Amino acid sequence: MQNTPILYSLQNCPYAMRARIALFKSQQQVLIRAVKLNNKPEEMLAASPKGSVPVLVLEKNIAANKDMILEESLEVMLWALSQNDPDNLLHTDDQSQLPTMVTLISEFERDFIPAFNAYSCAKRYHEDNLGECREACEVHIQNLEARLTEHRYLLSDKESLLDIALVPFIRKFARIERQWYLQSPYPKLRQWLDSYLQSAMFSKVMEKHELWLENRKDIYFGPQNKSNRSTQS
Repeated sequence: MQNTPILYSLQNCPYAMRARIALFKSQQQVLIRAVKLNNKPEEMLAASPKGSVPVLVLEKNIAANKDMILEESLEVMLWALSQNDPDNLLHTDDQSQLPTMVTLISEFERDFIPAFNAYSCAKRYHEDNLGECREACEVHIQNLEARLTEHRYLLSDKESLLDIALVPFIRKFARIERQWYLQSPYPKLRQWLDSYLQSAMFSKVMEKHELWLENRKDIYFGPQNKSNRSTQS
């Protein structure tokens, strides 16, 4: 029986990134399997036929005689933090906070991500509606700036699930038109994002791993394994 969870991950996918952040924050050790989406491992597809990352394979459920599979990044985050949450990112001292955070994350995914995708495509393909696409994103960016003007983090003065769920997407937004972003009227957002990008945590989360299919080595991810040791599987 498998003892260590297996995480199928892609380095720069924001969904995979936020799953890794939560696993790191919760001090959960996993076997990380870096993949390419144009060459997906059969083992990953057997666990999750939808073929997108992240996928977290947990220990086999004896009663059901099958592995537990988490296929959505928010599921992975909530599972990890339910196991261990030393920074209280779930804000368990106030039971109303978690539903609020989940709702805000869902609304962000529903509204911002399609606007961001259009903005990214407009930049990549040199379309003439780049400014219009950026402005559609700014509606949501302005909301985040307003929140960060009121307190240090997106929900309050304490870091939360909401922050680590959104930061990978804001990172991508900031990279589309870098010079515009640096001069944009969102200083609190820049400060908030920089605090993550310049952290030791983020460096660890963004560490590049060799592709699992190339040699099928066991590579451990997690702060309890600081040497990131590898063994031949």
